[in-house]
Amino acid sequence: MKKNYDPRMHTVEHILNQTMDRLFGCGRCISAHIEKRRSKCDYRFERQLNEADLREVENRVNRVVGDDLPVIEEWTSKEKAKAIFNLERIPADASDAIRIVKIGDYDACPCIGPHVSSTREIGRFQITTTDLKNGVLRIRFRLRDS
Repeated sequence: MKKNYDPRMHTVEHILNQTMDRLFGCGRCISAHIEKRRSKCDYRFERQLNEADLREVENRVNRVVGDDLPVIEEWTSKEKAKAIFNLERIPADASDAIRIVKIGDYDACPCIGPHVSSTREIGRFQITTTDLKNGVLRIRFRLRDS
């Protein structure tokens, strides 16, 4: 992961991942490209999202953002983290200390990137486009100031 990810955009990526998994059981994104102006996440998915799905994803993400949840980090051992999280993206040579980023009680996952301290700092989440190709759903999104 690039270390210069925009903290607002990177934090909303976590919220989007949790929202997609809660709504569709698809797990976290399989790849992401996070930039300050526009970003995208790819998910293993069997169908295109319809308009109702898109609005539900946006509404849920924005509800979490609006809840003003704290974003905190905790450290744990790789062994303890392995029992709770998928560590496939953790480099083999990573230390035994794993940083877990928690967004209130909504999401928690291992991460090395920068984040905001509260979801209220994110702004308004908006899906701009989606497409489905070869079982991969790409969601492109941006943030607007509240």
